[in-house]
Amino acid sequence: MKKEDLRIVFMGTPEFAVETLDALVKNGYNVVAVVTQPDKPVGRHGSVLQPSQVKQYALEHNLPVLQPVKMKDEAFVEELRSFNANLQVVVAFRMLPEVVWAMPEYGTFNVHAALLPQYRGAAPINWAVINGETRTGVTTFFLDHDIDTGRVIMQKPFDILDDYNVETVYDGLMHLGAEICIDTLQCIIDADGHPDAIPQENLITAGETLLPAPKIFKETCEIVWRKDAKQVYDFVRGLSPYPGAWTTLVDDEGKETVLKIYSASKTGIDARTGQPEGQGTNPGDIVIRDKRTLCVVAGDGCLLQLDEVQLAGKKRMKAQDFINGMKKLAQSRLR
Repeated sequence: MKKEDLRIVFMGTPEFAVETLDALVKNGYNVVAVVTQPDKPVGRHGSVLQPSQVKQYALEHNLPVLQPVKMKDEAFVEELRSFNANLQVVVAFRMLPEVVWAMPEYGTFNVHAALLPQYRGAAPINWAVINGETRTGVTTFFLDHDIDTGRVIMQKPFDILDDYNVETVYDGLMHLGAEICIDTLQCIIDADGHPDAIPQENLITAGETLLPAPKIFKETCEIVWRKDAKQVYDFVRGLSPYPGAWTTLVDDEGKETVLKIYSASKTGIDARTGQPEGQGTNPGDIVIRDKRTLCVVAGDGCLLQLDEVQLAGKKRMKAQDFINGMKKLAQSRLR
């Protein structure tokens, strides 16, 4: 089989998927159509429709675009079938019904931002960082009836350094995802459409616990100060810059305000024995060191330094600017 023999339908929506679509186009693959989400209403009254980043790229490169509201819609299915694709590539899209993923003769493969079977779900990058993983990666696998459970074609690892936040890992996996997609396509070509693929159960070692990657909601992002400082640190960087970890600032009069935390640092200082400035010893207590360094006591008694924060209704700012603008901050606490 030659590259030209493949008629590919690409499915994706965000920037993460654009990188892979761009790699397909630049490497000369025959992308016959692109499927993406319907335009999203934006603006104060929702009167402006914003196309997805994948749609914008597709239109710029004269690629046909399909935007189904429902993937099982008969009109959409028939239109999709009319492109006579023999392979579909999915990156950061929605769950597909069997009538769609089983349509091409060579099937449909997905580029997933984790080393499956670990971190199946909608937010694998966030959860890998939140859980303090030191390694993640990308996986290509054939779609089947269940979410992220299909046979694995290929994997590529990516190291998560201790100071990486989710944006850094996202960017790294976005580029690696494009790379593994091209390698997977070559593998499919070399195997005349039927490459070796490994059932995921064969990749699970004895006693291994599979960690999920469910969708993240606002309530997911609330910091629990009873956890160890390292856990809170990983939680903050696993949600930075978006959607952002948050906590509740309770001032000396009991007034509560939401405070987002975008970056933090581990201090290694024990609030109980390290003699920090201030009286903080309980989880959530605020300790201001040297009149310019904002710290919080975590559940293990260690101080976590807050570096960049945003009070509700205010701009994102450095912690020192926050200290300077807040009276009686040392008498407040985080809950």
